[in-house]
Amino acid sequence: MIRKYRLQLVLILIAIILISLGVIREEAFVVLGKSTRICLECIGIG
Repeated sequence: MIRKYRLQLVLILIAIILISLGVIREEAFVVLGKSTRICLECIGIG
């Protein structure tokens, strides 16, 4: 039971670290730009 919670805690900490690294490297803007282009291509504008 404790092992299950330990694994969850480790995975949450890893996720927080990776998200923080992405924010620091400003990758959110890159992803947003790519998703916007894909969306516009799907509806035929871009």
